[in-house]
Amino acid sequence: MGFLTTRLSPCSPEQADDFLSEPPAEVVESINRIPGDFLVLGAGGKMGLHVCLMLRKALGAIGRKSLVGAVSRFRSVHDREEFHRFGIETHACDLTDYSALESLPQAGNILFMAGAKFGTAGQPEVLQKMNIEMPEMVASHFSGSRITAFSTGCVYSFAPVDSTGSSEGSATEPTGEYAKSCLGREQAFRRAALDFGTQLALIRLNYSVEFRYGVLVDIGRKVLLGEPLDVTMGYVNLIWQRDAVAHTLRAHELASTATFVLNVTGPDVLKVRDLAGRFGELFGREAIITGQEAETAWLNDASLSHRLFGPPETRIDQMIEWVAAWLEQGRPTFDKPTGFERRDGNF
Repeated sequence: MGFLTTRLSPCSPEQADDFLSEPPAEVVESINRIPGDFLVLGAGGKMGLHVCLMLRKALGAIGRKSLVGAVSRFRSVHDREEFHRFGIETHACDLTDYSALESLPQAGNILFMAGAKFGTAGQPEVLQKMNIEMPEMVASHFSGSRITAFSTGCVYSFAPVDSTGSSEGSATEPTGEYAKSCLGREQAFRRAALDFGTQLALIRLNYSVEFRYGVLVDIGRKVLLGEPLDVTMGYVNLIWQRDAVAHTLRAHELASTATFVLNVTGPDVLKVRDLAGRFGELFGREAIITGQEAETAWLNDASLSHRLFGPPETRIDQMIEWVAAWLEQGRPTFDKPTGFERRDGNF
């Protein structure tokens, strides 16, 4: 027998984006210290709307009328109307087209979230174009801006599951073509920092979750539907999306010509089998587990982020309860599995 989900849902589907973008006071203070307008490139994906909204709210809290512009082809998760609903200016742009890139307004601050991931296995030309060549163009065009570029924790090699994971100083030895292309993206931005003196921060994220998307949604859905869950990739790090956005925006202030690199994730190494078991308890059914945990996984040590900004506010038990409530009530998801179970890096 399931639990009473209405007690655990913190917001309605219509309120989700608002809920996930409320800025902590520390974000407001940080944005107040950063002059200039903001452009979020690749804003149409799963996280971009919340980055734009948190920026817009933080600027509103200090009475500043700086531009927050959302740049995307708007073919992914969030369409233009969702941004317009919150008063965010949009620019439809194919960032691989240099003439389109040149038409964008200049801004003192760039949050870069564009790139290719899903469906790119076996398409090296797409990864080369979207994750290496296009970032080189963007880095050159906005070389005078402060840039924070999203990367992935998958640029590291696998870490032993009994460790704290890879730190910012760990070797980058990515597995799979996608992760290798993400390292190429980092290197493109690093070259801009060296060549032009660009202030740069690189965010290695692993993994952000919310009600409609993420590792917890993948696990919870399988348990709820009685589908088998492979636990070979048996351990993960997770962070709630609002916390991930907050830590990213605070890291933007620390962008440097020496390149500031930051792992962004939660404090715990979480066992996938245990997460499935917790969903099973809430749904009143047993999780169906297949496979055996490998001795390594993609794990990131985010202790630097937590020392700088404090630990993420949302704890794992709360995340699980919120996602379980969302799924059991049949609320909408993005229906985009993360592929976190894969160990070959080909998503």
